[in-house]
Amino acid sequence: MLQQNSSNPNWVVGVDVGGTFTDFSARDLTTGRVLIHKRPSTPDDPSRAVLQGLRELTEKYEIDPGAITRFAHGTTVATNALLQRKGAKVALVTTKGFRDLVEIGRQVRPHIYDLQLDAPQPLASRALRFEIDERIGPTGEVVRELSDTSIDALVAQLRRQPEIEGVAVCLIFSFLNPTHEKRIATALREAFPNMFVSVSSEVQPEFREFERFSTTLINAFLQPEVGRYMNRLKLEVTTVAPNAEFGIFQSSGGLMSVDRAAQFPVRTALSGPAAGAVGAAGAGAMSDIPDIITLDIGGTSTDVCLIQAGKTAIASTRDISGFRIRLPMVDIHTVGAGGGSIARPGSDGLLKVGPESAGAVPGPACYRRGGTLPTVSDANVILGRLPVTLTGGGMTIDRDLAVKAVAPIASQLGLSVEKAALGIVGIVTSNMVRAIRAVTIERGYDPRKFVLMPFGGAGGLHAADVARSIGIKRIIVPRAPGILCAEGLIMSDLQEDFVASCRVRVGGDMRAAASVVTDLVKQGEGWLAQEGEGALETRLVLSLDMRYVCQNYELAVEVASGSGAPVLPDAEQLRAAFFAAYLRAYGHYDQQAPIEIVNVRLRTIAKLPQSQSVTENPAGKLEPSDTKDVWFDEAGPVSTPMYDRSGLPVGTVIKGPAIITQLDSTTVIPPWAAITVDAALNMIMEIDNV
Repeated sequence: MLQQNSSNPNWVVGVDVGGTFTDFSARDLTTGRVLIHKRPSTPDDPSRAVLQGLRELTEKYEIDPGAITRFAHGTTVATNALLQRKGAKVALVTTKGFRDLVEIGRQVRPHIYDLQLDAPQPLASRALRFEIDERIGPTGEVVRELSDTSIDALVAQLRRQPEIEGVAVCLIFSFLNPTHEKRIATALREAFPNMFVSVSSEVQPEFREFERFSTTLINAFLQPEVGRYMNRLKLEVTTVAPNAEFGIFQSSGGLMSVDRAAQFPVRTALSGPAAGAVGAAGAGAMSDIPDIITLDIGGTSTDVCLIQAGKTAIASTRDISGFRIRLPMVDIHTVGAGGGSIARPGSDGLLKVGPESAGAVPGPACYRRGGTLPTVSDANVILGRLPVTLTGGGMTIDRDLAVKAVAPIASQLGLSVEKAALGIVGIVTSNMVRAIRAVTIERGYDPRKFVLMPFGGAGGLHAADVARSIGIKRIIVPRAPGILCAEGLIMSDLQEDFVASCRVRVGGDMRAAASVVTDLVKQGEGWLAQEGEGALETRLVLSLDMRYVCQNYELAVEVASGSGAPVLPDAEQLRAAFFAAYLRAYGHYDQQAPIEIVNVRLRTIAKLPQSQSVTENPAGKLEPSDTKDVWFDEAGPVSTPMYDRSGLPVGTVIKGPAIITQLDSTTVIPPWAAITVDAALNMIMEIDNV
């Protein structure tokens, strides 16, 4: 780990790859100077946009590549491979009698009222799910010994399948006793040195067989594709930034090494969106706003996350494209609503928007890259809400092409193109509101008590409409909303999570749980010794998955945090912590019902060198750069001034209507709203008539 130098430049670069743009944020840890850059993504090979953009960044701002000491990357490679099922051909090895477990799942229909829709097919076909004669019991005892003959037979079966690139080894109760899994994995790695082997006791050592099997199988499916990408990118980045430490952002909200990411690619399934949530928490802290609902609108999707007291919500289980993943992840709800979302008439004659997207290639029609289908961005262009140029002049908008794309829909609906565009924007706003309801109202939170933070390239375009629709009165637009995910990468620390299942009653004999805590602390300290050298400080966070006895699901309860080794609190302290968590989640708790611990978790954090970002307060006279007619509703266009955000000093007050433009995003201020630029250069929007 490189230490901060007090005189020489010490650059940290964050790169977030999105569906339409690849975003760069660079900060000099010595001076706090912040630089940003955007370039179109290259979906066929995301590394091309990363490397080309990194070169452009260093050349544009005359950064010495050798002064880049840390390179943090948020990637969508794993997510896209899962969504498109473009991973490796994989096999599954499991205990005899359990080959169909990944297909049986939880016997829950994907959509309860659609009797025709099937669950997605498992990533390993039934012919590639192999059974082996062994058995570990529910207390970790060996019920049936694993023989060398069984292992040899398994190896022989796999030799007859030369097209297999990865294998997931998932045995019953291996989270309690991984001996048999380790023997199989060792034999497979020796017999097939070029094959990727994922072991469930390493990937996700927790109880609940289906979730453990599914997560491990996904990891095996992603390993070849993501591993090759990570290793290739690591080598190529060194040609541009030879001294940079390379970190990959994981779904739980911290950085890990490239080698770790290649070993556990399933941990990167929500890499980019999670970085945005971290960046949002940091931006909110600068304006002393701890309770936030994020609205990350990109080209393909909208990601929503709830932040309370400056902390992002964490979920333990997530379905992505119908596949179950059980790992700690920033709790993000995603809907297919973005700037590139395609509008079309449905079979019922009603207008639909998304989830299909024009993406980066060919993109919306207005981008002049060959796209012809009507999108949300085209609608915003027709309504006058987007400027003529984007990304600092790197992209020119063509209104005529947008009109040409939307005209067929307008004709079919019997509307003008402007009113059809208003319809498209209204529908996508409803989709975004539905996402916010999912993380607030449906979980017992009142969204009106939170501040909405829009970011992503299209966040500012829709924030006011979304806030007004759900009753939110305040919006905070961060200083650089279009690259906030990249800024979140810069703000992140190294992090590793450890977990062990340990089912004990609270108040009973808890020596087994205390022993597990001690073991996890040793693992965490070992990781810190290996990965955290040079860290400014370290922190260990102990949490327990707890529930009432006979309940089906548990709550994660943080019970200790600090720089020293945590110890298991006594029974009364555990009860009090559980009651508080249960009360927050469900509004009540039972003091008399017995409680049990199910899993013990330890999060280990190595604090990396950081600096407060420094930007100059703009000076000069506040004047609009242009005036254009903008549609805010069906009443017709309104003459609206446009301002360049780089010319808005602290204390600026602008009453709507107005359009605020900047390199990475555009913010719409309707006639019923006003903004103030605060001391952190964030824009605070107040909404009237809610």
